[in-house]
Amino acid sequence: MNVLLGVSGGIAAYKTPDLVRRLRDAGHDVRTILTTNATRFVSPLSIAAVSAHGVITDQWGDPSRGGVDHVELARWADVLLIAPATANTIAKLATGIADDALSTYAVAHRGRVILAPAMNSFMLDHVTVRHNLRILEDRGIEVIEPDTGLLACGDEGRGRLPDPEVIIARLQSRNVVGRDLEGIRILITAGPTREAIDPVRYMTNRSSGRMGYALAEAASRRGASVILVSGPVEIAPPVDVRVERVTSASEMRDAVIALAPEQDAVIMAAAVADFTPEVVSGSKIKKDAHERFSIDFVKAPDIVSELAALKPRPGVVVAFAAETNDLENNAKSKLAAKGVDLVVGNDVSRTDIGFDSPDNEVVIVGRDGDLTRLGKASKREIAHAILDQTRALLNQRRTPSREEHTVG
Repeated sequence: MNVLLGVSGGIAAYKTPDLVRRLRDAGHDVRTILTTNATRFVSPLSIAAVSAHGVITDQWGDPSRGGVDHVELARWADVLLIAPATANTIAKLATGIADDALSTYAVAHRGRVILAPAMNSFMLDHVTVRHNLRILEDRGIEVIEPDTGLLACGDEGRGRLPDPEVIIARLQSRNVVGRDLEGIRILITAGPTREAIDPVRYMTNRSSGRMGYALAEAASRRGASVILVSGPVEIAPPVDVRVERVTSASEMRDAVIALAPEQDAVIMAAAVADFTPEVVSGSKIKKDAHERFSIDFVKAPDIVSELAALKPRPGVVVAFAAETNDLENNAKSKLAAKGVDLVVGNDVSRTDIGFDSPDNEVVIVGRDGDLTRLGKASKREIAHAILDQTRALLNQRRTPSREEHTVG
């Protein structure tokens, strides 16, 4: 495959020579465009040495050769891969600005485009950056989810350039997300709930909300009309998603039950408290007044069971089962007990998946007894797999039976 690699001016540009080498090892012919800022992080000479091609840094090309580089390259390249893609380059692509070699070429390119954003988490979560990425994805440009880890600034968070193996795997994949959920209304819950003990203290759990937010973002990108009922989390809301913020299990119950009858599907990804304090103190409980004290708990609302029994009921109801052992049997038991259509089970005892992790590994249990095991993958990939099964169930239920077509 002919790969034109665009490199913009972020610290991750120093990884470019290794990426070029890995691309060539995978059998691809690679040519490279560096923005002016990218040359501050990586030498054009080092990239030329590993690519066996000259490196373009000048928008105007080489007058001695004749021709226009960006037009010639557009005829040659099968794919434009921009890694790293900075906030500045992403904004130029979204608005059609062509003021350097890379952005000018991008306007001429008519093939597949893949972006690998890499920047500080605060920049990545800025509303303008997220809006620009959404614009590009709506145009069919593929965006590789940034990794989470230690960033160049010393912070921990999302924004790292993915490893070359991840980028090359996407390059060699043709799994492009379409708008297959147009016209579908989906309600998704996310995050933990907080159950008050007194005006200062509360009981909660370790849910970060990432899985629910990944589902909301993926469903919206696929064309669904999405309502996200979110407990307290520290995640920027997805673009074009209506967010209803709640705190307690009872507040989440009220929001879900009020909104669910109008939805085609409800996906209960939130980690709702199972128990809540029976009595909440109206003032702060003073430790000096107690050597020890106890709290009586009562069951919190069982939102999933109530949801499955609603009339009218959403077309598809999906529940999550956060387990620490015997995952498959517990997921099957929850499916039978709650009367839902799918149960997604995940092992929250592992530190590399589930709570606080960008990745997950799940089993999906269906009413027909089917069991789908999804190995460790990003929560975004897991989200799309869950939505695939949700869409399949909706399609089955919207298809008239043979008897309905029979006349007389």
